[in-house]
Amino acid sequence: MADTGAGRFAPSPSGRLHVGNLRTAVLAWLFARSTGRRFLIRVEDLDRVRAGAEAEQLAELAALGLASDEPALRQSGHTARYTEALERLITQDLAYECFCTRRDIADAASAPHGRPGFYPGTCRALGEDERARRRLERRPALRLRSAVDGWTVEDLLAGRVTAPVDDVVLRRNDGVIAYNLAVVVDDAAQGIDQVVRGEDLLDSAPRQAYLASLLGLPVPTYAHVPLAVTAEGRRLAKRDGAVTLEDLAGQGWSAAAVLDTILASLGLPGGSLDAALAVFDPGRLPRHPWVVDPAVLFPTTAGPACKPSAPTDKVHP
Repeated sequence: MADTGAGRFAPSPSGRLHVGNLRTAVLAWLFARSTGRRFLIRVEDLDRVRAGAEAEQLAELAALGLASDEPALRQSGHTARYTEALERLITQDLAYECFCTRRDIADAASAPHGRPGFYPGTCRALGEDERARRRLERRPALRLRSAVDGWTVEDLLAGRVTAPVDDVVLRRNDGVIAYNLAVVVDDAAQGIDQVVRGEDLLDSAPRQAYLASLLGLPVPTYAHVPLAVTAEGRRLAKRDGAVTLEDLAGQGWSAAAVLDTILASLGLPGGSLDAALAVFDPGRLPRHPWVVDPAVLFPTTAGPACKPSAPTDKVHP
């Protein structure tokens, strides 16, 4: 296949994939294939790894017809390139030591004028003597020294998105490279120029695009897709019932029937991924979350039942 860029699906091997995860993977494949791109699978195993989960996830994806065009990449095998990127930022004085605990950050966010989820820069201006003293008490994390208040990206579904960019963690205090740095480096190294993922990560895109700009790396095209949610509007999780291929197989559901249900939720014909690809149009995708009620979508008696999901108040224009 000609190198025309690539899209990717990048799960963390922390457990089995549920139908919401699989729906996002199907969308990543459809976006990639409809634009002539390669489809890659990346195992983001720097954190939250459960023994055997990687093999389970790859088997689940394969059961739906989703296979990587190249051997699946494991982040744990590429720490050298993350370290090299981190060293570049340190050399440019774009990283600093942070000694804050999670409690410190939570307290700062709850203070007047604090912003939940954003680091207030507590350790930015510490002098060398103070840093040396604190190193004796706690190993520091490394944070980005952001020079902007916000950054803007273009999303194929959400449009122009501007979000604040704070001093994100680059390396945790246990020495593990943080998510935001790893994905930026990996996407560039793998030639991934299209990122399709859940809309819960939309606010991360400006942070990652800004970080890419500092490293001189290309910024991919983004498409953040609606999530699968429960009838109560909570993000779907495995605890919500029969929502994994393993559970559904126990009720008599084939992987093909589950795929048909996922495709129906997107307004696409079933039968095969190729049939869906033939009519795939991102502009016609549902913009509201997919409401998953296992008792309705996947009744105990096997069959390709599907209840059209209704809009919730989490609608994106």
